[in-house]
Amino acid sequence: MSTDLSPTPPAAADPGARGAAPAVARLLVENVRRNTRQYGMLFALGLIVLLFQIWTGGDLLLPRNVSNLVLQNSYILILAIGMMIVIISGHIDLSVGSLTALVGAVAAVLMVEHQLAWPLAVVVTLLIGAAAGAVQGFFIAYVGIPSFIVTLAGMLLFRGLTEIFLRGQTLGPFPEGLQKVANGFLPEVGPVTNYHNLTLLLGLGVIALVVNQEIRNRARQAEFDLAPLPKNLFVLKLVALVAAIAVATLLLASYKGAPVVLIVLAVLLVCFGYVMRNVVVGRHVYAIGGNLPAAKLSGVKDRKVTFAVFLNMGMLAALAGLVFAARFNAASPKAGINFELEAIAAAFIGGASMSGGVGTVLGAVIGGLVLGVLNNGMNLVGIGTDWQQVIKGLALLAAVGFDVWNKRRAGS
Repeated sequence: MSTDLSPTPPAAADPGARGAAPAVARLLVENVRRNTRQYGMLFALGLIVLLFQIWTGGDLLLPRNVSNLVLQNSYILILAIGMMIVIISGHIDLSVGSLTALVGAVAAVLMVEHQLAWPLAVVVTLLIGAAAGAVQGFFIAYVGIPSFIVTLAGMLLFRGLTEIFLRGQTLGPFPEGLQKVANGFLPEVGPVTNYHNLTLLLGLGVIALVVNQEIRNRARQAEFDLAPLPKNLFVLKLVALVAAIAVATLLLASYKGAPVVLIVLAVLLVCFGYVMRNVVVGRHVYAIGGNLPAAKLSGVKDRKVTFAVFLNMGMLAALAGLVFAARFNAASPKAGINFELEAIAAAFIGGASMSGGVGTVLGAVIGGLVLGVLNNGMNLVGIGTDWQQVIKGLALLAAVGFDVWNKRRAGS
């Protein structure tokens, strides 16, 4: 009887297990590449928040300051949403700052001088903003004048009309109901706790919606063989999203609750985000901005789409003008100065491309928050307005430079 004393060969490693880790890494890298601008701006926003949180000794993320951050930047975020859509379509709008001032002036004349009920005045001024955008859209889409020229003329025209309506003076105050939209908070409900109950409930609702949407998106990707994230990475992404929403909810609920204007912003973000992703007109906006000749050959009615884009921008500018005037409780001839530059900067920082066809509504909000946190943080640490302008200019230059570099890398 012989005994085999030769060493036993090691068990063959599972080829599936050997290849799993590299496959996950490749998938992660590919996902990051597809969303480079979005992830880059989120990373930049987190880095800026961390920097100023340390620099201000924790003052940046105090609940009161977080609420002020929302209120101070609400009108710029509203403008940034509309401006992102305009830039995606391959155009630009230089008139939005002057249009916000004009709308505030008209609202003040209607409500203060003529005692018109504020809900009716809001409807009238929104229609005026839509009409102003429609007129500009007509000249751009149907007459064929470049948007830069049309909106530059609109900027001068609206600023002059503002001076005429206000006769060079500041006019106010606005009705209390309208002020609450711009400066107010959601009411207290339920038992007395250390937190704002309604804000906590809304936060839980947002978490549920986000988790449901992410799960549906993953299922859709799997259905069409679009290589969704591996399960572990997907769970990690969900955890990060839930944690971010929970922290923001607790910060707001620790003070007076969610500002009313934040609810307005959330509605705009959800509605326009859905339209740009899932509705035909949203896909047409991307098409005419990305490749106009190809879009025309595909049957896209580019003139109607461009007209609608500028009509929408006019209405959002009117809404921003109402929020701004109500926040400061007065309409001023100097209102809205440089708002168009802030909105354009927010759109480009948030991922828009100079050539059009690229960008998201969420990216516009992220870009606006980057600028807002920069402004707020620099004010808290006492940086002068001169250096603030320099820093914001460098941030815009870096964002556009990153876009150019990313395109060249993709082309190579």
